[in-house]
Amino acid sequence: MKLDAEIALANRLADAARGAILPHFRTPLPSERKADRTPVTLADRAAEEAMRAILAAEVPEDAVFGEEFGASNGSSGRTWVLDPIDGTTAFLAGRPIFGTLIALVVEGWPVLGVIDQPVLGERWLGATGRATTLNGDTVRTRGCPSLGEAALATTGPHYFDDHDGEHFMALAARTDHKRMVMGGDCYNYAMLASGFIDVVCEANLKLHDYAALIPVVEGAGGLMADWNGEPLHAASSGHVLALGDPARLEDVVAALACGH
Repeated sequence: MKLDAEIALANRLADAARGAILPHFRTPLPSERKADRTPVTLADRAAEEAMRAILAAEVPEDAVFGEEFGASNGSSGRTWVLDPIDGTTAFLAGRPIFGTLIALVVEGWPVLGVIDQPVLGERWLGATGRATTLNGDTVRTRGCPSLGEAALATTGPHYFDDHDGEHFMALAARTDHKRMVMGGDCYNYAMLASGFIDVVCEANLKLHDYAALIPVVEGAGGLMADWNGEPLHAASSGHVLALGDPARLEDVVAALACGH
């Protein structure tokens, strides 16, 4: 499948997820707790089912890995990675800063990614060799002259264990703490790609949490890596960095290493 066709398919998947999610937004929707204690709703499951139905019909040879329904095998060496609602807590709170994440991973490396915010009608799309777009218009990260001027974001301190939390706080101490952003899930990475945030730092992410973010951030001129500065791939540990200005990578990795 050519890249243009893959992009068209990713857009159809995002449209289908929107159609499943929007009727449930800001409604009294019950939620359950999964084994890891994170919430899940009917909207999460309906959105993933809608995307899986399209993939089964159009690319049955491709594997699928989704947050809610796990993995299905394929024969093509290609995997569609789906997170129907990244930020279910925000969704349940009526906050439009969650998103649907869609990635195409080829031989372990993400080559296409979508961050879709259905309520606001915003869709970031990144693909290898192409500039990232927001609703069809090119977006770019911004320069960051020094770490001390950086706006840092993370979903929340409670997602770090004590060890990782100490390293995160070492980084936070070297950034502009008055501009720190807490909360946001995938929307933070979208804002970084659009030039409004400089660094995102998180831990304990799974492939479905970060695969789609890589083509979006890097196609906008940014960089994604693990906490050692190594490129992210399907087997990465889940310690994730996003930088709007790749020149700050060494500074960020050094700051993280200062935690005890």
